Amino acid sequence: MPYESDAPHTPGMTSLPPPAEELRILDAELYRLDARRAQLLARRAWLVSVLQPVRPLPAPPPPSSRPEATAPGVQNVLLLLGGVLLTVAAMVFTLVSWGHLGITGRSLVLGGVTLAVLGAPVALLRRGLRSTAESVAGLGLALTVLDAYALYEAAFAGADGVTYTALASTVLAALWAAYGMALDELRLPRPAALLAGQLPLPLWVVAADGGPYAVTAALLLTAAGDAVVALRVSGRPLRPVALVCAFTVGGLGVLASVVLSLDASGPGAAARAAGLLLLAAAIALGVARFTPHTALATGTALAAGLCAVAGAGGVLRVSLPGAWVVPACLACGIALLAVARGTAPVRRGLTLASYAVQGGAVLWALPAAGVALLGPTVWLGRVWAGAPEDARAAVTVDAFWPPHSATAPLVLVVVAALLAVRGDARWRPYALGPAWAAAVALPAALELPYAAGLSLLGLLVTALLWRGTPSAAGLAVATSLSLGLLSLAAEPATLTVLASLTAVFAAAALRGRAAPVPAAASLGHATALACAVGASAGWRPEHIALLVLVVPVAAALLAPRIADPAGTLAVEITGAVAGLVAVGLALPDLPLLALVLSLCAVITAGTAVRPDRRRVGHAAVVLFVLASWVRLAAWQVGVPEAYTLPVTVPALLVGVVRRRRDPRSSSWTAYGPGLAATLLPSLAATWGDPEWTRPLLLGAAALLVTLLGARHRLQSLLVLGGAVLVVDALHELAPYLVQAADALPRWVPPALAGLLLLALGATYEQRLRDVRKVREVLGRMN
Repeated sequence: MPYESDAPHTPGMTSLPPPAEELRILDAELYRLDARRAQLLARRAWLVSVLQPVRPLPAPPPPSSRPEATAPGVQNVLLLLGGVLLTVAAMVFTLVSWGHLGITGRSLVLGGVTLAVLGAPVALLRRGLRSTAESVAGLGLALTVLDAYALYEAAFAGADGVTYTALASTVLAALWAAYGMALDELRLPRPAALLAGQLPLPLWVVAADGGPYAVTAALLLTAAGDAVVALRVSGRPLRPVALVCAFTVGGLGVLASVVLSLDASGPGAAARAAGLLLLAAAIALGVARFTPHTALATGTALAAGLCAVAGAGGVLRVSLPGAWVVPACLACGIALLAVARGTAPVRRGLTLASYAVQGGAVLWALPAAGVALLGPTVWLGRVWAGAPEDARAAVTVDAFWPPHSATAPLVLVVVAALLAVRGDARWRPYALGPAWAAAVALPAALELPYAAGLSLLGLLVTALLWRGTPSAAGLAVATSLSLGLLSLAAEPATLTVLASLTAVFAAAALRGRAAPVPAAASLGHATALACAVGASAGWRPEHIALLVLVVPVAAALLAPRIADPAGTLAVEITGAVAGLVAVGLALPDLPLLALVLSLCAVITAGTAVRPDRRRVGHAAVVLFVLASWVRLAAWQVGVPEAYTLPVTVPALLVGVVRRRRDPRSSSWTAYGPGLAATLLPSLAATWGDPEWTRPLLLGAAALLVTLLGARHRLQSLLVLGGAVLVVDALHELAPYLVQAADALPRWVPPALAGLLLLALGATYEQRLRDVRKVREVLGRMN
């Protein structure tokens, strides 16, 4: 239908807008109408709410106490307590009241009560009372045990107790299993039957006079049955109980097998024990093969591998010499890697068993390496006592060689080879440790000649340094220390070994092999070489100290030429240690000690010339002061000023320079240490000096210091100088004061003290004001 705007236009009539504009106008009008409608509806709702009566809100219910136990929990506790009490009552009746009934009464009571209790769960299950049925069934099972005991006391008192117990446990296990199968809804009878089933086989073997091997086999077979039940049954609680029984009984069987293997004195007994251990390994391997749980499969496979190796080790122990038992067991452990087949958890468990055997072999071999490495320390107290017979005698002077350890290096080498060949990239670097331990223990294990042992250890040091890794460098240093100690047995060996070690480590440092360790080690061996050379020449220790100072000089010269900061620091530290050694050697001779300290100060001052070692200059000053003090002590100079003035003068000069560079620095920091270094020791010496010279000079110096402090307004000079001046004056007046005190009557000092206190009390406020003024004056001083 056409719009009205499409009609012909008539002049004089109002024209309509275009269709688009008219549509916009209509939409706007409709929007305004909708907004007005919403406003009116909201107003209407408010009016309705105002006109309606207000209804009070319902009051909240009173808070109720929260139950502390659930209904099923209360039920189970009550049922458990009831079952326990009934069982106790039945035991009391059986043990106490049994004798008051005849044969007929006993049979009727026992049979009737047991059948009634065992039949009650049927009716309870029909009514849906499952928990109650479980409790009653448990009571019935306990009554069957009491029935068996009562029957033994009444009819079979003369029978063998072990045989009757085996028969009773077999019958009870069968009856409980049948009862549980008949009442499938009950969860207690079948686990109870499984627990009772742990006894029959071992007890029948004991009743048949079976020996320990037969009893152990019975335990293992019982554990195998438990394992079968655990693998075939998936429900609770039978499967967890089966697993616990399997691990408990199987563990007892394995423990008994190991004890039998250790007690075996011949191949036959060892073979029987090995058969038991192989049976245990087969059972564990079967569990690992068929169990769906990865962790359980890995653990049982690990146990299987260890049982197999233990069985083989028992046979090897009585068949081979003692030194070859552990290597043979190690071979068995390695063989586990070759037979590791089957599922991934089984392979993983056997591999872990192999690693465990290898770790045990390494632990067995380590004592030999430890004795070979640490045994030479005894030569520190027996320097140049004479070369021993062989390498083993050299390391066992005050120690013992572990028994059957001749093959310890072989074990360590095999483990190192396995780590290097079969290990992944993460474990391969650890092969160096066992290989190094094998090389250290080899001379003593083979009882090589003394010189051959030294040569072998020297080659080991060279090989480790050639490897160039930090770990190898650390092992090289440890080996060199043991080698150096071992060479102390003979003078030629000491000189040769120390010179060789110094050269080898120096060459490694020059080649950049794991520096800074070789550089420091080279200087350390050079220090030991200097001591050995001096001792060989017959020098006194204080003269050897001068030769040792060559090492700090070399360190000071080499350190700036090392590009690696860590290497520079290592060389400097080693040089400082060598300097301390020289000082220690020179202690008996004071003049020579002063010379050594002076030379150390010169070396330190030369190091402080470097811009990055300016702080070492403080150590140089200290060494110079110590050298001067030692020289004065050697000259038997007792005047304290001779010791303190060499410290005071440079300290004051340093303070003057510091104050010029930093005028804000405190006078206590700049001048306090220097002034105290001389004034205080001199003041202490003054009190014991009967002459007048020192007090006069000290008073003049203190007065000068006080005047300088007042002139330049320096707090430290004013306080220190004034205090020393006052104390020095009191020292001079002390004799006269004593004489005056003796001349005065005894009542005069108390009277003077009282008057003084009264005067002080009267002018207390003024004194406080004066004290504040003095403090302010001192505070304004620097």
